[in-house]
Amino acid sequence: YYTRGPFTDKDTKKHYDRAFGPEHAAAFARDQKFDGKPWSYREKFGRDRINLLTSGVNVVYVAQRIWSPDTREVEWKLGSDDGFQLYLDGELVKERRVARGVRLDQDRAKTTLSPGPHFVVLKIVNTGGAGGFALQTVEGQDELRGDLCLAMAPGIGADEERGERLLHAYRSKRSPVYLERAAALASLQDAQKALDAAVPMAMVMQERGAMRPTFVLARGEYDKADQQRPVQRELPSLFGELPKDLPRNRLGLARWMVSDANPLLRRVAVNRLWEFVFGVGIVRTSEDFGMQGEWPSHPELLDGLAVEFAAKGHSVRGMLRLLVTSATFRQEGRVGPAAATDPDNRLLSWFPRRRLTAEAIRDQALYVSGLLVEKTGGPSVKPYQPEGLWREVAMLASNTRIFRRDDGDALWRRSLYTYWKRACPPPSLLTFDAPTREFCTIRRSTTNTPLQALVLWNDEQFVEAARELASRTMREADSAAARLAAMFRRVTGRTLTAQELSMAQETLRGLSQRYAQDPDAVAELLAVGERPVGEGLDQAQLAALTMIASAFLDLDATIYLD
Repeated sequence: YYTRGPFTDKDTKKHYDRAFGPEHAAAFARDQKFDGKPWSYREKFGRDRINLLTSGVNVVYVAQRIWSPDTREVEWKLGSDDGFQLYLDGELVKERRVARGVRLDQDRAKTTLSPGPHFVVLKIVNTGGAGGFALQTVEGQDELRGDLCLAMAPGIGADEERGERLLHAYRSKRSPVYLERAAALASLQDAQKALDAAVPMAMVMQERGAMRPTFVLARGEYDKADQQRPVQRELPSLFGELPKDLPRNRLGLARWMVSDANPLLRRVAVNRLWEFVFGVGIVRTSEDFGMQGEWPSHPELLDGLAVEFAAKGHSVRGMLRLLVTSATFRQEGRVGPAAATDPDNRLLSWFPRRRLTAEAIRDQALYVSGLLVEKTGGPSVKPYQPEGLWREVAMLASNTRIFRRDDGDALWRRSLYTYWKRACPPPSLLTFDAPTREFCTIRRSTTNTPLQALVLWNDEQFVEAARELASRTMREADSAAARLAAMFRRVTGRTLTAQELSMAQETLRGLSQRYAQDPDAVAELLAVGERPVGEGLDQAQLAALTMIASAFLDLDATIYLD
């Protein structure tokens, strides 16, 4: 397609009647100019689609060269925004003076073509807004169009690429089975592209083709390599030699690390599991098994567990079962006389009392309340978090500067799936000593601060969990005593003593009286969180029991292993 314009007249009513020149062109001439400018070739314009033109009140001409091998009648289908005039070899064929938006096949016109070249000009009169057109002939049964014209090209049989294009065009026109299979193939290719797009990209390391020469550094200074003392890749001599069948690269080192020849692999693994169960590893410095780390308190025990780990086929579940069914794990947490000689309890004379991790505290609250969504896998989620927190630590151009909280089940997924901004962890988890992701942390510190109690009492996630725990309990038990006992056992795993039950009942009575007289406070408390409040429950009683549930979730008996 070629275009010329836009043209305009001071009196826009004359746009249809005034000839700006291109409509009288009987043939195409590249050097022919109208108002000082020639035709402009528009490569991106095409058939079977709407082609956009200059917006506004104007006239634009679109031209096309065609060639007919014999005398024949040709039907045109066209669309325009707004009206149009269609010319063939300088003669008006059809016009429509109308205000409309462009669509495919809005009008049709028939022309008789003599053998030889012809020049078609479409004059589009735009009365305002966007302009556009669609123009093409109705394809005849025996016409050659597109790649089918390659059939007339000389030497087509020797050109493999053009031959394939011709074959595809012919089969597409003549074979319904081919079209059906081509559509099925295109559908599979689209599905493959969608699958590829869904797989996240990750940077990987690749070995150099040739190893770079490496030398001993004089006094360890990086710019003073001793060219007379080249070194090769090898294990530290303390660990022996790398087997001859392993490549001297990262892959070879990785294979050695998980082989029986590595004396640290299983020891490090079982020490982590021991630390997970008992709070402190046999090697206290679980992040450092080197010369700077602490010597194991029980070297023979560490060796024995490493051997057992191998015998169990490196089953983590099997090792954890062994540890939690041991007499050491099943001890009481009462401090005994041994504390005088073993104040750090390195001999594990009593069960080491320790607080749950940040993630376990949150997941436990969701679980006992019935909110926890135990779906496995899937993308990270963004549960409750204070508004604007990420703005404080993000660069202005960061794509994670704005926190957009998720809805629905995403709010109650396990903490494992919580989206974690490296320099700004979820604040409720950070309060319970969850580290930032700016560096690797093997062993977490444990603190005890008043802010932790404030999180358990006031954080939206825990207030909602307390309300759902209270709602769940009210449906399962009728009396106040039964509700308190059931809720306490669900949270702590033990039974309320008579004195504790009496104190809890007295507190519940006071809260019930307060909320019965203050419906606004009830509404404010029960509005926290996204989960709808259960119907059919006494709202004042639910608010009072929610406060008791919140207190239970904050107990040492709840958040500590004892």
